[in-house]
Amino acid sequence: MENILEINNLCKKYDNFELKNISFKLPKGMIMGFIGENGAGKTTTIKAILNIIKNYSGDIKIFGLDNNNYDSKIKEDIGVVLDDMFFPEILTPKDINNTMKSIYKNWDSKMFNNYLNDFKLNNNKQIKTFSKGMRKKLEIITAISHHPKLLILDEPTSGLDPVARAEVIDIFQKFIQNDDCSILLSSHITTDLEHIADYITFINDGEIVLSKTCDELLNRYGIVKCTDIEFKKISKKDYIKYKKNKYNYEVLVDDKKSFKNKYNVDVIDRITLDDLMVLMIKGMK
Repeated sequence: MENILEINNLCKKYDNFELKNISFKLPKGMIMGFIGENGAGKTTTIKAILNIIKNYSGDIKIFGLDNNNYDSKIKEDIGVVLDDMFFPEILTPKDINNTMKSIYKNWDSKMFNNYLNDFKLNNNKQIKTFSKGMRKKLEIITAISHHPKLLILDEPTSGLDPVARAEVIDIFQKFIQNDDCSILLSSHITTDLEHIADYITFINDGEIVLSKTCDELLNRYGIVKCTDIEFKKISKKDYIKYKKNKYNYEVLVDDKKSFKNKYNVDVIDRITLDDLMVLMIKGMK
C-alpha cells in the first residue's frame, strides 16, 4: 500500500520537552486519528511535518518527497488547519477567496462559496464578527477548497457544536472518497475518530505508544474487570496496563479472544479510545 505520509525516527528536543523517535505511516486513501493528551507532542509533530519548526532529526516524506524540499508541489497538495491558526480579523471570506486564487492554482471559488452557503457564513462580514465555531468552519473550508491530496488537521472540530461537527465530519468523509486523498486528524474528541478513522496513532510524552488500525483497537482490545484475587492469577505478559479502583481492577488486554479462552472469562468490555488513552497513560504495568 502506497504511503502518502511517512515519518521515520523524528526527534526534536526543547528545554522541557522532547520528541523521541517518532515513526508512523499514513497510507493513501486513509484517515489517521492522531491522539494524546495536551502536551504529548501532537502539534509539534504536525509542525515538523509542515516544516514550520526546524532543526529536527529523522526523515519525513510527503507524496514520496523529502519535506526539507518543501516546494510548491507539496504546498499545493496539502490543506492545513492548525489549532492556533487564524486569519486577520479585518478580512472577509470574500477577501480570503480573492487572496487564495492568487496562491493556489487549483483554488475552487465555486466550492468555497458553496460551503460558505452551507455553513451560513456571510461572504461580506469581517472575521472579527464570527464566533469561534464559525471561524473554525471558515478555516476548514479554506483548507479543502484548493483540492489538496492531504489534509493535516489539528483539532479541526474544536469549538463546534455537535451538529456542526457532524457537518464537518461529513465533509471529511466526502473528501476521502477520492482514493488518492488522505487525512491526518489530531483531535481530543475521540468519539468522532471512532466513526471515521481507519488508523489510530497514539502519542504520549513525546513517544509513539501505538499505531494500529482503528478496527483492531476497537475489536481486539478490551477491558477486563476483576477482583484482587482474580487479578493476581493473570500473567503480566497477558495484559498491557491495569488500573486499581476502589472495588475492582480494570485490565487492558490486546487480544480479547485469547484472554477469554485462557482465563475462562465470560465478559470483556468493549474499549473506547478514551478508555485506551486513560489506561495507557494512567495505568500501571
